[in-house]
Amino acid sequence: MVQTTGMANEHGAAEDRPASVLVCKACGRKNRIRPSERGTPHCGACEAALPWLVNATDATFDIEARASVPVLVDLWAPWCGPCRFVGPILEELSGEYAGKLKVVKVNVDDNAQLAARFDARSIPTLLVVSSGRVVDRIVGALPKSDLTVRLTPHLLRRG
Repeated sequence: MVQTTGMANEHGAAEDRPASVLVCKACGRKNRIRPSERGTPHCGACEAALPWLVNATDATFDIEARASVPVLVDLWAPWCGPCRFVGPILEELSGEYAGKLKVVKVNVDDNAQLAARFDARSIPTLLVVSSGRVVDRIVGALPKSDLTVRLTPHLLRRG
């Protein structure tokens, strides 16, 4: 899974935006990636597109949800059985659509403001965010094939 870490700049001071550690499926290298509204993450060693799956909190969500590709937000909790079913599917999709999709995971138990903001009364709740707007909402656990069908139109709109 992905880790979110603080990171120091060249002067040793901590940056204000957390970095995520993404592992390249092509070469296995760990890459620290900061949230960015432009571009998509690529491996520093082999230049392959990285599976873009990050964790977000109430404090980091807004910057993580801004991306040049559609963002799939997973509102989940560790005790939720259907969430545990969907989690590995989202990890696979982040790899299969590397460079075309960003997956942002939000633990609703730890981030109540986001759960309320997106009216997550049932989990898992998946939101497709494009250009800062929620363009699709999926409540409940879908198999990978059904989830792919729901995501495809959003992925095609971005080219």
